[in-house]
Amino acid sequence: MAKEKTSRLIAQNKKAYHDYFIEQTYQAGISLAGTEVKSLRKGKCSLKESYIRIEDREAFIFNMHISPYEQGNIFNKDPLRTRKLLLHKHEINKLLGATTATGYTIVPLKVYFDRGLVKVDIAIAKGKKLYDKRQTIAKNDMRREAEKDFKIRNITL
Repeated sequence: MAKEKTSRLIAQNKKAYHDYFIEQTYQAGISLAGTEVKSLRKGKCSLKESYIRIEDREAFIFNMHISPYEQGNIFNKDPLRTRKLLLHKHEINKLLGATTATGYTIVPLKVYFDRGLVKVDIAIAKGKKLYDKRQTIAKNDMRREAEKDFKIRNITL
């Protein structure tokens, strides 16, 4: 029997890791139209300017761009339309409680296929200050340099 791939990444929000401290992550389903799923299978998705808001005890993702499906016709939806996230009530309550705290927000991290279903990883995040961003960049540079030195030393031995 051939095993199906468990997950395949479609899009990732790298800017979220740069701009926020990620506190807690959740996996959510997303309500999509048929042509949107076909477009996602081709990898046509962007999370750059997207954000999540909770309205009337339901979670929605705004500004997630899914390009129109090329072979679609009248069934294509607006690329930037608001889409509903599928979460349990207790998860929505936790997210709502966390966003009422000062400085916390909900950001999408990545969109991927999980056993044939489209999933979104979302996170409760706290905004970084400019000096925090500089610290993170310096730490990553030091880590990269150390890895590079380690690789060079192992090659010469």
